[in-house]
Amino acid sequence: MRDTPRPDVMTASTRRVGSTYRVQVRPGFDLDATAGLADYLADLGVTHLYSAPLLTAAPGSAHGYDVVDHRAVNPELGGEAGRQRLVRALRAAGLGLVVDIVPNHVGVAQPAANPAWWDVLRRGRESAYADWFDIDWDRGRLLLPVLADTPDALDDLKVVDGELRYHEHRFPIADGTGAGGPREVHDRQHYELVNWLRGDAELTYRRFFAVSDLAGLRVEDPEVFAATHAEILRWADAGELDGIRVDHPDGLRDPADYLARLRAAAPAAWLVVEKILEYGEELPDWPVDGTTGYDALAAACGLFVDPDAAGDFSALDTRLVGQHTSWQDLTHSTKLAAATRLHAAELTRLAAGVPEVAPDAARAALAELAAAFPVYRGYPPEGTRHLAVARTEAGRRRPDLTGALDAVTRRLRDPDDELAMRFPQFTGAVMAKGVEDTAYYRWSRFVALNEVGGSPAHFGVPPAEFHRFGAARQVRWPASMTTLSTHDTKRGEDVRARLAVLSELPDRWAERVTDWMARAPLTDPAFAHLLWQTAVGAWPIERDRLHAYAEKASREAARSTSWTDPDLAFERELHALVDRMYDDPALPAEITAFAAEITPAGWSNSLGQKLVQLAMPGVPDTYQGTELWDNSLVDPDNRRPVDFGVRRELLARLDGGWRPEVAADGAAKLLVASRTLRLRRDHPELFTTYRPVPAHGPAGTHAVAFHRGGAIAVATRLPLGLARGSGWRGTTLSISVHRVTELFTGRVYSGSELLMDDLLSRYPVALLAPTDLVETAA
Repeated sequence: MRDTPRPDVMTASTRRVGSTYRVQVRPGFDLDATAGLADYLADLGVTHLYSAPLLTAAPGSAHGYDVVDHRAVNPELGGEAGRQRLVRALRAAGLGLVVDIVPNHVGVAQPAANPAWWDVLRRGRESAYADWFDIDWDRGRLLLPVLADTPDALDDLKVVDGELRYHEHRFPIADGTGAGGPREVHDRQHYELVNWLRGDAELTYRRFFAVSDLAGLRVEDPEVFAATHAEILRWADAGELDGIRVDHPDGLRDPADYLARLRAAAPAAWLVVEKILEYGEELPDWPVDGTTGYDALAAACGLFVDPDAAGDFSALDTRLVGQHTSWQDLTHSTKLAAATRLHAAELTRLAAGVPEVAPDAARAALAELAAAFPVYRGYPPEGTRHLAVARTEAGRRRPDLTGALDAVTRRLRDPDDELAMRFPQFTGAVMAKGVEDTAYYRWSRFVALNEVGGSPAHFGVPPAEFHRFGAARQVRWPASMTTLSTHDTKRGEDVRARLAVLSELPDRWAERVTDWMARAPLTDPAFAHLLWQTAVGAWPIERDRLHAYAEKASREAARSTSWTDPDLAFERELHALVDRMYDDPALPAEITAFAAEITPAGWSNSLGQKLVQLAMPGVPDTYQGTELWDNSLVDPDNRRPVDFGVRRELLARLDGGWRPEVAADGAAKLLVASRTLRLRRDHPELFTTYRPVPAHGPAGTHAVAFHRGGAIAVATRLPLGLARGSGWRGTTLSISVHRVTELFTGRVYSGSELLMDDLLSRYPVALLAPTDLVETAA
C-alpha cells in the first residue's frame, strides 16, 4: 500500500464513530427490541449501533436487502415511530446510529409491494419509473422468470380483481387489456411470464448477481438517486444518523460518481463501502472512510494460521481428492461458468455492443476476460492495468480468440464507451458468483481461508506482513471498518479460529480425516473434506444446522448437485453422512474427542484475533453475539437469534470483578471485547499511531504485538507450537512506557522489558495502557 496520507474527508465524523455493533434488525427482532439493547451496548463499550437496512423491504424479509419502497421505514420493523424510539434510546445511552443502505437493487419478488416496479409492469416504457431500472427494452417484453418448469404452466393463470394471478404471484394489467381469457390478457402485457430456468440466459433486466427477485437500479440517474436516498438523507440532516454503510457498490455503473454525490449529500457522515478487495488490491481514492472490513478480517485471521503447513495441506487434499487443480485454474473455470451460464443474459447484452466482432467470438472473448480479471472490477486508472493482466491471461488460455480479444479490449480501454461502462458491472458479478459462491465451496485444502476478502491460495499471514498492513492502514485508511464476522461470512470467526489450529497439526488432522472419510465415504471427496473440516470447526453443532449447511454448501459448489438441478440421490447420500456423524456407534465420540483436543488452542486463537481486530487501526465492528464464542456457519445460520440476557449477566459479573477462566462460557472473550472497546471509547488518544512491538527470545515468533500510540496489544499465535517448545522460556516484550496496567487482569507492570511468561500467565492476550490513565478501567 502507498504511504501517502489521504485527504481527511470526514474529520468530524471519524472522531465521532469509534466502534460499532451490528444488529440484524428484522421482523423477529424489530426496532423496539433493538432499542432495548442500548444500555447493554453502551456498557459493552461501543459508540454506535450499526443496523441492517431499515427501509421498507419485501413482506417478511429476514434481512432487509430487498427494499421495495425507499420512502419509509419498514412497518414490519416498527415504522417511523419505531425508528424515532430507537434514536431516542440510543441518545439516552450516549450512542449513535449507523445504517446499511442498498443503492444497487430493489426487491421485485412481490411486485405489488414495490410501487415503482408495479407501475413499470403496468405501463411499460411509458411508466414514470421506466428509467429507474436497467431494462433492455429493445429485446421486447420484460421477461419475468416465475413460471414452473412445465410446458403448460401458463394454464394456471387467472384474472382476479383486475390483476393477473399465477398461484401466489400477482401482476398488474395494463389499461384496456383486461378482456378475454387469462392467456390472452397475458399476451397483451408489457411483461412476459416465463419458465424460471430461463432467467439466467434470457433475462432482460440487470439483477443482483443471479437473483432475479432483485432488480438493478439506475442510481446513476440523479432523479433515481434523489428519490431512493431522500429518507436516509433526511435522517442524516436531522442529526439522527452518524454513518452509512453502502451495500455492493461494485454493482453500480459508476461507483466513484455515486459516492461523490453521497458524500456531498451527507458531508458529516462516516461512510464505508462493502468493497471486497482481492489480496494486495487497494481501495480507490473515493470520498469515503474505507471498506466494511473484509481486508482486515483476512489479515487478522491469517495471523493465526501457520504458513509452514501449506505444503502438508496441499499434499493431503491431493491424496484425498485425487487430481488437484490449482486455485487459479479452479477460479478461472468457476468464473467462466458464471459468465456463460448464470450471467448469460448480460453476456449476450454485452456481446451485442460489439457488432464488429462475430457474436459467438464476442461472447467468448468477453467471458474469458471476465474469468481472467484479477479483481472484482477495475476503476480508472488502475483498471487499465487489471485489464492488461486479464488480456494476457485470456490470450494464453484462448489463443484462437486473439482477434476478438484485441477488438474487445480496445473498446474496454475507452472509458467513455458504453461497453467499458457495463463490463465492470459484469466482472464484479462474475467474481462474486464464481469465487465467493462456488469456488469457496469446491476448494477444500484448508477451509479456514475460504472467506470473503481472503485468498485461499495465500496460506497465513506472518507477523511482519501483518505489521506492514497495519502501518499502511493507519496512514491511508485509519477510519476504515475492521471486522471478523458479518452476515455474509462463510463461517463464524471462532470456527475459523479453531480450524486455524489444524495448521499446527497437519499430520494429526490427516490421520483423523483420512480415517473418517474411509469409514463414511461420500462420492464427492472434495466436498467431504470441506464438510469434515466445517463439522470439526463448529462442533458441537445441532444436527439440523449441519444438515442445512451441507445442503446449501453442496448446491453452491454446483459439482455433485446444484440449486437449478438438485441431484436427490447425492443429497440423500450427503444427509446420510451427516446423520452418521451423530448416529454412528463410534464417530460422534471421535469427533467430540478431536474437537475437544483442538478447542483450547482455538480459544487462544479466538481471543488473539479478537484483540487484534479491535485494537488495530480502523473502526472495529462486533457482529451480533460474537462477543461470546460463536460457531455460526453461512447465512441464514449466522442470523440466528442472540441471547442477550446471558451476555448482560456475564458482563455484569465481569464488572463486579470476576476474572473468568478461558472456558466454554465465552466470558473471557467478553472480557477482551468489553475492555478493549471501552479503552478505545474512553481514551481514543491511545489509538492514533501504529508500530510493531518486538518480542525477544526463543519464542518470539509466537507473539504479535503492536503499539497504537499509548495502548499496546499483545497476542499469542500458534499456541500448540509454543507449548511444544516448552512455552515462552524467558521471551520478553520491549515497551517504551515505564508503568502500564494490563486491562484484562488489572496487573500493573514497571520497566521497559516484560516477561511474556508473566504477562500472559492468565490469558493468551494482553492489553496495556499507561497506568495513570486507566487505573479504574479494569
